[in-house]
Amino acid sequence: MKQSALMRIGISALAILLAIFFLAPLLWFVFAPFDTTPSLTVKLPESLTLDNFNLVLDNDTAMRSLFINSPIISGGVMLLVAFASALAAYGLSRGSLPGRSAITYVLILFSSVVTGTASMVPIFVLIYNLGLFNTFQGVILTMAGGALPTSIFIMQDFVDGMPKSFEEAAMVSGASPLQIFRDVALPVLRPGIMVVAILAFVGAWGSFLTPLILIRNPAMRPAAIAFYQFYGDEGNPNIPAIAAYALLYTLPVLLLYLLINWRYGFRFFGGVKQ
Repeated sequence: MKQSALMRIGISALAILLAIFFLAPLLWFVFAPFDTTPSLTVKLPESLTLDNFNLVLDNDTAMRSLFINSPIISGGVMLLVAFASALAAYGLSRGSLPGRSAITYVLILFSSVVTGTASMVPIFVLIYNLGLFNTFQGVILTMAGGALPTSIFIMQDFVDGMPKSFEEAAMVSGASPLQIFRDVALPVLRPGIMVVAILAFVGAWGSFLTPLILIRNPAMRPAAIAFYQFYGDEGNPNIPAIAAYALLYTLPVLLLYLLINWRYGFRFFGGVKQ
């Protein structure tokens, strides 16, 4: 009994230490933007101020990156990945293509082994030859292509879990394949579509390397790159501006989480009642 109690105390102490370790950066995000003299250490502000946000709001390029460029790129990737992965997963699951399971696992294998960093040179050449260099379309297509293999793999599990009797009943009623997919499959697959859409949005929102290489126009770069505007010529960071911009940078993803949590509570369900 004594050893069991000591073990529980040790596990609890370890859990508390881990919680403090991961909580420290979050506390910096909360306190530093409102501190008159913020630093890289976590500390309670001596006095509160909103002047740090004025430094950011007065930067038109940074605001455009945050409220226009990043939503365009992330939203485009989210919509394209959600739509394409739903169609591809439905076709792989319901089609009669030989070796469809092997195709899915090969896609996952190559997407894991051939990372975006390793493939940026051929991707750059391809995007440049297609005339999509320095465009939102090129970045969206590149990011969506990188996210599709995993998204298809996730979506296929949802499609495989959908009873075929739903589609067979619609087929008996005279529904066309397009109507079956739109009116029967999509409502049931909504949980999977939302999962891959959120993952695609968050991944594109935090992406740095791809837009850095494929976009040269500073006015078109997303917020992940706009952070560099708050560094001096010698690399000295403007900590007040960075702290304020970091907080604004996290708000869209946080609002997306709260919206999904408010709308669905993360208790996703399909459109067909059990």
